[in-house]
Amino acid sequence: MLAATIPTDEHVHSTFASRYTRSPVPRFRMPERTMPKDAAYQVIHDELMLDGNPRLNLASFVTTWMEPECDNLIMAAINKNYVDMDEYPVTTELQNRCVNMIANLFHAPVGEEETAVGVGTVGSSEAIMLAGLAFKRRWQHKMRTEGKSTEKPNIVTGANVQVCWEKFARYFEVELKEVKLKEGYYIMDPVEAVELVDENTICVAAILGSTLTGEFEDVKTLNDLLMKKNEETGWNTPIHVDAASGGFIAPFLYPDLEWDFRLPLVKSINVSGHKYGLVYAGVGWIIWRNKEDLPDDLVFHINYLGSDQPTFTLNFSKGSSQIIAQYYQFLRLGFEGYKNIIENCMENMKVLKQGIENTGRFNIVSKDIGVPLVAFSLKGTSKHTVFEVAENLRRFGWILPAYTMPANAQHIAVLRAVIREDFSHGLAKRLVEHIELVLKEMDALPGRILPHKKTERETQEEVFRYWKRLVDRKRSGVC
Repeated sequence: MLAATIPTDEHVHSTFASRYTRSPVPRFRMPERTMPKDAAYQVIHDELMLDGNPRLNLASFVTTWMEPECDNLIMAAINKNYVDMDEYPVTTELQNRCVNMIANLFHAPVGEEETAVGVGTVGSSEAIMLAGLAFKRRWQHKMRTEGKSTEKPNIVTGANVQVCWEKFARYFEVELKEVKLKEGYYIMDPVEAVELVDENTICVAAILGSTLTGEFEDVKTLNDLLMKKNEETGWNTPIHVDAASGGFIAPFLYPDLEWDFRLPLVKSINVSGHKYGLVYAGVGWIIWRNKEDLPDDLVFHINYLGSDQPTFTLNFSKGSSQIIAQYYQFLRLGFEGYKNIIENCMENMKVLKQGIENTGRFNIVSKDIGVPLVAFSLKGTSKHTVFEVAENLRRFGWILPAYTMPANAQHIAVLRAVIREDFSHGLAKRLVEHIELVLKEMDALPGRILPHKKTERETQEEVFRYWKRLVDRKRSGVC
């Protein structure tokens, strides 16, 4: 009887004294034996301590803080598969409400009781793939009707587009025609964009909130120029607006700015719920102007989950939590709440910008109108590089990306700090203090800059070496 009550060796030792923390953690093969749950938790928890702090990651536009009440809703829905619409009809209804709210925010021409055309996605990357496929299919239908070839579709963008556009072009065999940038002008020039349009252009993609500088591209001018060209040619080339970052900013700060469905050639808009939609990573939205802009032959119908369900996504199963979290934010904040939060982000952006300017060491590349971020480059007299600044700031926990501009402005290298809801006035002041400290320390060191102007290849190699050092610190040996 007594022997049965004696605790095993596994329980008399603390987690850190057990054999599970004394042996190397499996990296390439599944372990043969089980591990106690507390030990497994502790081993993984301790490894994750070496990650950066998400709140100090100013490289990312993605939301890193939500209210505890929303966290509770997320955890309550963590086991719901969104695609099971018949089993989880309320979750489906919440998604439809979000689509309608966003469509109305973007001035889609839908009636008071009319259902908008759109869908929730894993992020703006999937949303852009779906929008691009719709444009390509509509163009194919048009060309076949006219008895013309469908072999060489193209899409016109600026060289500042996010990599997901390059993925779309490569994966779905569409030529990407890029408007090159130039020093001092880091967004797509609408005049040059329209000049690149031809009969095989499936759409022109405009960016509302450039990843590089946060600037809004001039969608209104693009629409007017393209309408004129369409009248002359009969091509009817449409516009897609990539509003991943700016879609939840412009309606609240710049309500008179015409960039959305108020412009007749804008046929679809994507927006990231997990950026300034204020939801954790994993949700985006694609909205079409009307049903005619989403070809029926791209929509699948399934019935093996209980009822007929139309679906137009690149993936199938996905979690419901982010959809529910998006609806929580819409319900909780409303127009007033979003406006207050975005205004606060802009105020903190101005504090950070002023502090950086006051150092006298940087040129501000970003603009005041756009996404709340600060992009800045070292002045030409500096003997160091922005890559050194970024690397040294990591000692204090700050993660700021350093990068070169796309063609034809590769010789410009910048740092960028994205201002999110959880970045406060106090943190802005502290970041400036750390930047000043880093500059002071770097001034005492010999410069790495070569005595001659770097070639494009030298600049690219420097960028590669910088990011390789950061990745190697995290790398587990497996890509």
